[in-house]
Amino acid sequence: ATTFLEDSLAPAGLIAGPKLTRREEEDVAFGWKIAKEVARLDVGQTVIVKNGTIVAVEALEGTNETIKRGGNFARKGAVMVKVAKPNQDMRFDVPVIGVETIRIAADAKLRTIAIEVGKTLLLERDAIIDLADRSKISIVAR
Repeated sequence: ATTFLEDSLAPAGLIAGPKLTRREEEDVAFGWKIAKEVARLDVGQTVIVKNGTIVAVEALEGTNETIKRGGNFARKGAVMVKVAKPNQDMRFDVPVIGVETIRIAADAKLRTIAIEVGKTLLLERDAIIDLADRSKISIVAR
């Protein structure tokens, strides 16, 4: 599926929103390790982190519910990390963020969304970037 959608896959670097603070960069790095392990175990692909603490881990409920739960615990300023599974079949099962993801993240008062370069599909890319910018949510791909 991604063969024809390469322009919709996340490029490296800051995609939207303000530059990350040092604390946010640290939370992304910490969350990345945890999300990769959770994905390797085939539990989920998303974690929510605040100040070096995991506040939510995705399981059966999916990304949107994980964001809501994480936002509820973190109150505001949390970081979401979403990664691909180690052997994810990118023909059928591609990690995605869309406008609804950004809306839910804004409602949960998340500050940063970190995604995987070349392995996360940005549905309605321009609308995502616009909404993230207006909501002061950083989107970064690594």
